This record gives sequence, structure tokens and C-alpha cells, in this order.
Amino acid sequence: MIKIAPSILSADFVNLERDIRHLSACGADYIHVDVMDGLFVPNITIGFPVLSAINGITDTPLDVHLMIDRPIRYVERFVDAGADILTLHYESDTDENTLDALKRIRNCGAKSALALKPGTPAEAVIPLLPYCDMVLIMTVEPGFGGQSFMADMMPKLEKICSWCSREQLNCEFEVDGGVSEKTARQCVQAGANVLVTGNALFRAPDIASFIQALKALEAYV
Repeated sequence: MIKIAPSILSADFVNLERDIRHLSACGADYIHVDVMDGLFVPNITIGFPVLSAINGITDTPLDVHLMIDRPIRYVERFVDAGADILTLHYESDTDENTLDALKRIRNCGAKSALALKPGTPAEAVIPLLPYCDMVLIMTVEPGFGGQSFMADMMPKLEKICSWCSREQLNCEFEVDGGVSEKTARQCVQAGANVLVTGNALFRAPDIASFIQALKALEAYV
């Protein structure tokens, strides 16, 4: 099953509640929330109060992507604020702290996820995959929306999918960055089952039709 996780980084922040309710009504499976701290990436977005407010107005699971330095400091607070899936970046801390953080997320009752920047090889994260419920392959450099899709990340996705399948790990595979109707098929064919989409979705004439078109890519799996 293909799941769609619209990124609210591309939403109208003045009318954020309206947009989130509309996304849920249009069939979004997750609401993707990008958290940036200005340190790990050169941008700053939202934090606990906004996440908590979003959690109060939707039943759609919140897929929270932490692009922050040393996320181990805050995982419990993000889960308390409403994160159903909490994604850490492999590059944001030591392997020891990242492993501890992934375990803490699960202990808090949320799903744990690990993200890889374009320059990070698949092999780097293999020891951590048994502690992940989802793996996020970045197909742009994290930090800003509206970048072009990096098709050369697909072999990395295929490699991680293959390894998880071989080890019989129950894991979802997410792609984030430049996902549109044109590029989504490549992601699905490489093994992705969760598609994060921002600009392409919010610019679509009909968001519900856009979501259904991406979900229909299940036929190409």
C-alpha cells in the first residue's frame, strides 16, 4: 500500500488548520511535519507548541521529521507533543546516541525512524535498522523545500529495502524531496511505500486527485 505524507512546510501557515483538515479529508495517510533548528540545517521552522496544536485538530498520524542537532535531548517531548512517527537524522549525533534515541522513541509508544542525507551511504545505517520502524531516504539536501529530485538516490533505497527484506525487518520506506507525479513512480519502483510531497501537492489543482494518483502507483510495485 502506498501512503502519502503531505509536508506542511508547503502549506499556508496563516491557514494551517484549514490546510491540515483538508489534507486529511483528501486521503492523506500521514501529516509530515518538518522540524528544523538552524544548526543541523540552515533554516528554522516549528517546535513543540505548534506540533501540539496540530495534534489537537487532526486524527491523521503525525510523521515528525527532526532536522535538529542531537535529537536525543528532545525525543520524549516530541512524542508527548503528538508525534506518532519520529524521524532522526543519522548524521545528527553519534551512533550510540542515535541508537539510544531510537529505543526511547519506541519506549514512549511512537514509531522510530531514521533519515539519511544524500551523501550518507546505505552501509552506514545497517546496524541501526533493526531499531527502526521506518527509513527515510532524502532525495534533496535537507533544510529547504522546492529542490529538485535526486534520482541517483534510488540505488541507496533499493539496497536498504533489500537488506531489510533479507533480515525480515518490518519497516516502511519513505522518500522525501522533489516528489511529484513524475518522480514518484521511480520511488515506488525502488521500494518506497511512503511518499512525502510538498510543493507539487499544494500546487495541484485538485489535492484529492493528486493523492489518489500517487496511491495508484501501487500497480507498479
